[in-house]
Amino acid sequence: MTKLKTLMTAAVAASLTVTAVTAQARDFRLGLVTPQSHIWSQEAEGFAETLNERSGGEHSVSIFPAQQLGNEAQMVQQLQAGSLDMAFLTLAEISNRIPDFGALYAPFLVEDIDHAAALLRSEVAAEMLEAMPGQTGLVGVGYGMAGMRQILSRQPIDSADDLSGLKVRITPFDPIRDFYVAAGAAPTPLPLPAVYDALANGQVDAIDMDYDSIRLLEFYEQADNLVISNHMMFPMVAVVSGRVWGQLDNADRELIRGAMAEHADNIMNHFQEHHEAWGEELRGQDITVTEVGPDFFADAIAEWEAIWAPKATYLPLLREAAAELAD
Repeated sequence: MTKLKTLMTAAVAASLTVTAVTAQARDFRLGLVTPQSHIWSQEAEGFAETLNERSGGEHSVSIFPAQQLGNEAQMVQQLQAGSLDMAFLTLAEISNRIPDFGALYAPFLVEDIDHAAALLRSEVAAEMLEAMPGQTGLVGVGYGMAGMRQILSRQPIDSADDLSGLKVRITPFDPIRDFYVAAGAAPTPLPLPAVYDALANGQVDAIDMDYDSIRLLEFYEQADNLVISNHMMFPMVAVVSGRVWGQLDNADRELIRGAMAEHADNIMNHFQEHHEAWGEELRGQDITVTEVGPDFFADAIAEWEAIWAPKATYLPLLREAAAELAD
C-alpha cells in the first residue's frame, strides 16, 4: 500500500510538472514586412531556432514575413493589443510615435555602414530604447539595420534640381518624407512588394532604397540610374509586445532578449560584411552610376535640421556620439 501511494504521489508530481511546463510554453508570432529571402526574415527564422533550442524546446516562434499580418502600422497596433507577440520593424512607426527616433535618420549623421553600425551599438542608442515601453507599449530589445540609403531613378539625376517634382518612393514616415520634401521631390509612400511594378508603370520616378534590396528585388531592371549618396542609415528594431512581456517571467525575458538581440546584431554584421560587394555588383550592371556627397543636398539638409532639431532631443547626443566614433 505504501509503495502504491508512493507511485501515485510521483505520478501526480510528474503530471503537475508537465502541466507547469505546458502552461509556460509559448508559440510566439513574429511579423515582418520583408520578403522571405531578405536577411531580416532569415535572421527572424534564426532567432526562432535559437529560442527553441535554448528553451529546451519549450518555446517556438512562427514567422510571418512579407506583410502577411499587415503593414507596420497594423502590426504595431497588434503588438499594442497583445495579439502579435514580436516583430522586426523599421523605425518608421516608432519615430512617428517617438520623435527622438527620427534623429537616427538625420541626413549624413554617419559616414558609412560601419559608422552606422557603431552608432546603433552605442550607449546613446541603447538608452533611446528605454522610452519605448512607456510611449508605445513595445519593448525594444536591440537594433538591426538595412543598408545605407541610395536613390535609384528611371531618369538621370545630375543635380539636386533634377529631384524637383520627382515622385520618389519612400518608407512612410516623417523624417524621410521631410528630407525629400525639402529636396523638392514628391515623396510617395509604397509598401516594398509594390515597388517593382510601380517603377515599371511609372507610378513612381525613383526610389529611396539600399543596395541589398535594389539587387535582391532587381529594381535596376526598371530604373537604370543609381545615385550613390549614403545619405541616411536605416535602423531596424526588434520588439516584443509590452502586454506579452508582462506575462513572461524574468528567465524567459532574458532568454528572449538575448536571442533576439543576437540575431538583430547578426543583421548589422551581414550588411557590414556585404555592403561594398553589393555596391560593386550594382556598378557592374548596365546602369548609370553617379556618386554624390552632402553638398549635393545642402539646402535640404539645412531645412531638415530646422524641422527636426526642436523635436528630436537626442539629435545632439547622437551627433556627439557619432563624432566620437568617427575619430
